[in-house]
Amino acid sequence: MKTKKVFLVLNGEEPNQLPDFSDYEIICATDGAYQYLLKNNITPTFISGDFDSLAILPQGVEAIKTPDQNFTDFDKILKILFEKGYKEIDVYGASGKEQDHFLGNLNTALQWKDRLEIMFYDNHGYYFLAKKKTSIQHCLHKTVSLVPFPLATEVTTKGLQYPLNSEDLVFGKRIGTRNKAIENQIDIHFKSGALFIFINH
Repeated sequence: MKTKKVFLVLNGEEPNQLPDFSDYEIICATDGAYQYLLKNNITPTFISGDFDSLAILPQGVEAIKTPDQNFTDFDKILKILFEKGYKEIDVYGASGKEQDHFLGNLNTALQWKDRLEIMFYDNHGYYFLAKKKTSIQHCLHKTVSLVPFPLATEVTTKGLQYPLNSEDLVFGKRIGTRNKAIENQIDIHFKSGALFIFINH
């Protein structure tokens, strides 16, 4: 059975390129990102947010108001998607612009990591929270960064120029940025904690 996949755009840096929408069952956006879809002639399935940034609500598009300021728009739209039964979500526009939003989006992804499969894309590549055993294809010559959030223990890598062998990564002490893939497939294992992997073009 094919996974129901979601395209979600947030109000960060606008994507230079858009994916093949035939891969997605639904398209959605936070209210601040709706204008991006509009100018690209893309009609979302729904949008959500407090709608302070929209003078007029769009016609023919479901608008789900989420005024609770205790949660970010990203967190609130993930909750909507989870309740609708979606688990696999590709997120665009999570980085760029104000960097506190970017860090907040990483924090939100961490909170949802046991319930949703979230993959982030931006104009430089893609990034995601790794599973304890992760293999990634099509990496040769790409820049690979491993960022603990805030700790990942006993990290071991294969296929990188500077390998790790059961080593701990700790934010504020030691992280693994700007490594290079020397093989097409890279393998990353770790024992505990949380680890973001960034693959840049």
